[in-house]
Amino acid sequence: MTDAAVQAEERDLSPRAFVVMGVCGAGKTEVGRQLAEALQWTFVDADDFHPPANVEKMRAGTPLTDADRWPWLDALAAVLQKATDGQHAIVLACSALARRYRDRLGLPHPRIRLVHLDDAGGVIRERMRLRAGHFMPAALLDSQLAILERPAPDERPIVVDVASAPEAIVRDILTRCPDST
Repeated sequence: MTDAAVQAEERDLSPRAFVVMGVCGAGKTEVGRQLAEALQWTFVDADDFHPPANVEKMRAGTPLTDADRWPWLDALAAVLQKATDGQHAIVLACSALARRYRDRLGLPHPRIRLVHLDDAGGVIRERMRLRAGHFMPAALLDSQLAILERPAPDERPIVVDVASAPEAIVRDILTRCPDST
């Protein structure tokens, strides 16, 4: 195989999507936006795909059920499928807390990298307390932590601590996944 053919094959295996996951308040939207900007990819926020009934439930402090989540996750899986088909490269900010939710999204996938924004130092609770204007109340953090299943090694996660500034997190992701640039 020629050098050009090898390089073309490697490009074909490079990521076409990142899924930035974590509990509410982890910084998925901010990190996702900055990562998409750095890559010159499209940013997609999973919150924009929630039907109004889901948003109202969360705003009222009621955790979503799996039945509430399935149509939402199916819509997001379709967006990821378009990216892996080569239609466009995206960064998706999505809680994706449980393995069954990530499975529903089509993960693990060789063209999708999972980024887990982890809270090793307990900074998210304070962020949630200070956050204003978001439909997800701080009271739902405990329910999200109860659902959270940290990604397994077969999911090839890039795990980063949310205590760092978003810019530093993005640099860390890009350093750990150089084939995306």
